[in-house]
Amino acid sequence: MSVPRIVVVGAGPAGVRAAQALVQAGVRPTVVDEGQRDGGQIYRRQPAGFTRPYSKLYGSEAAKAEALHRDFDALRAQIDYRGHTLAWNLTAGALHVVHGDDAHTLPFDALIVCAGATDRLMPVPGWQRAGCYSLGAAQIALKAQACAIGTRCVFMGSGPLLYLVASQYLQAGAHVEAVLDTAPAAKPWAAVRGLLARPRLAWRGLGLVRGLRRAGVTVMQGVEPLRIAGDETRGVTAVQVRDPRGREHRIECDAVALGWHLRAETQLADLAGCAFDFEPQSRQWLPHIDADGRSSTKGVYLAGDGARILGADGAEAAGRLAALAALADLGHAAGRSLYDMEAAGLQRTLARMDRFRAGLVHAFPWPHAQAAALPDDAVVCRCESVRAGELRRSVAELGSREVNRAKAFSRVGMGRCQGRYCGHACAEIVAVAAGVPIESVGRLRSQAPVKPLVMSTREAEA
Repeated sequence: MSVPRIVVVGAGPAGVRAAQALVQAGVRPTVVDEGQRDGGQIYRRQPAGFTRPYSKLYGSEAAKAEALHRDFDALRAQIDYRGHTLAWNLTAGALHVVHGDDAHTLPFDALIVCAGATDRLMPVPGWQRAGCYSLGAAQIALKAQACAIGTRCVFMGSGPLLYLVASQYLQAGAHVEAVLDTAPAAKPWAAVRGLLARPRLAWRGLGLVRGLRRAGVTVMQGVEPLRIAGDETRGVTAVQVRDPRGREHRIECDAVALGWHLRAETQLADLAGCAFDFEPQSRQWLPHIDADGRSSTKGVYLAGDGARILGADGAEAAGRLAALAALADLGHAAGRSLYDMEAAGLQRTLARMDRFRAGLVHAFPWPHAQAAALPDDAVVCRCESVRAGELRRSVAELGSREVNRAKAFSRVGMGRCQGRYCGHACAEIVAVAAGVPIESVGRLRSQAPVKPLVMSTREAEA
């Protein structure tokens, strides 16, 4: 057959390894990257001209970040790299992208979506104040802008990223006031069993906690967030929590970063018509994929955190496997040969990493009861200033027993983030108010454009 047209979305760990596999098989892929430079979120590169060492910028992940950047630099001449380009829509056999205000259509024989993930956020009363960030935003400030989000920073939420970002801030010389984890210190056996699938990584995570404590950072586990204090003039002034013994604590600060692990970026998969499955352990909907990353839509492959939150190592393996599977499905001889040699090993690697992922879910559970307990005046959707009481009224008075119906009545999820940051908490509130299981309220449906476009965007010619 002729040389296949393969498009890779994303230049993080999964996208880079997918592109590398395609190049090794003799294919020149198009790589669409929303970022200005490769690396994704976890290995986001500092801007040109910045000279901070990898050890200060990435901490324990420095060697992996440097290896990924080096390998991508070696690929640049052999791929069609389109940086600072947004993939905003997907139709049959075509990806729609925009660079600045110039729109283009990229036809494909196979599409490998490595869209990554964003922070999974749980509303906390007061989180709409200036000075509240996601963990990912705190990372971006540090890596891409060489600044901290505040002079006295608190990190609150749960999951490995909570400790990683706090440690990166500490390494960079920022002042970390406290790390507040909603997960209990004692982990259930289901968590331990899963974490033992990757003991070195689990040990490294414990090392981050120890390092923070040695540096004098207050680390509290099993906390219940109460409120983020402040006012319209000063923004954030303190974080208030309750510890497992019922004692309340107030930590003075001028910035707080929030995050409860991650949520997959699934908008393009949704637009492609891919099937989704509800995962009860993490209480979220994820696109259905097979062991190689094939979605339910022919020609569309999903890899990395946009399909399963397996971390950077898992994303690298998943990206390579999805690329080789796409080549094999297209009848590409060199790709088929590589697939036959490597697929089984990559599948075993991903299975082990999925066991570790399950362990993390048990170790750092999503605090869904926190959403149910939010006071009526707590802001749930920051974009549209929708409060918890409005969602409950949409159920009690308007019969909204499904999140898209609640969206229609309240505008929750209609803002700039398109429900990325409020959607999961919204579903929890609607489910409890309606007295139904969380999976029965569904998920917010994706619509194009998946992110805002500038008003001057010109329509691509057919």
